Amino acid sequence: MSGNRRKALLVSTAVACGALLMTACQDTDAAAGAGAAQGSASTPAAAGAAAPSGSPAAGASKGSGTAGKGTKGGTGSGADIGNGEKKPVGQVCGANDISWSTKSETQAGGYILITAKAKAGITCVLPAALPTVAFGSDGTQAGPAEQAAGKQITLTGNTAAYAGVNPKTTKANGGKEFNSIIVAVGDSDPNPESLPVGTITVDKPVVTNWHTSAKDAVPAV
Repeated sequence: MSGNRRKALLVSTAVACGALLMTACQDTDAAAGAGAAQGSASTPAAAGAAAPSGSPAAGASKGSGTAGKGTKGGTGSGADIGNGEKKPVGQVCGANDISWSTKSETQAGGYILITAKAKAGITCVLPAALPTVAFGSDGTQAGPAEQAAGKQITLTGNTAAYAGVNPKTTKANGGKEFNSIIVAVGDSDPNPESLPVGTITVDKPVVTNWHTSAKDAVPAV
């Protein structure tokens, strides 16, 4: 082979090898770039990029939540009994807290049975005191029919209290006639109630204490 042909072959081989090396390098760089891109897309937190608005990936909850409306140690009305607790204190009944009814009875010579129930939604206490029962506007008022003091009664729901009124305790004829009685819870009750009872003759009237049983509210003869 002549010298000129040998030189030409060597030059062609060098050119071909150079082209192959460049192609191999480009393929290696492309693969490296693709791997980096995939790693970046799959780990946004590592790259320090902020998460999209509203995304839980940012580590913040969507809502902080609210505390319950009621608390065990909450404040309220009543008497303080320690440890942040309070005992409810009963409200004393007024005449306008009560649904009243009357009924004429024939037992024990005849008397008027008064029934008292708390109005809907009300809980109150009838004190251990004689009911106030009056007649007309002249100040005639019933005295005690019992010697022992009564007990306080809590009125709520269907609980009822009973008192019996004997309008005439005297044997002689005479007296004043009325067709209603006035009831109140104590002399200082600002809202006494007038209750119809039919025509009655009043002379030295008496009234029992409050009782939880109607049969215990029969006034003595």
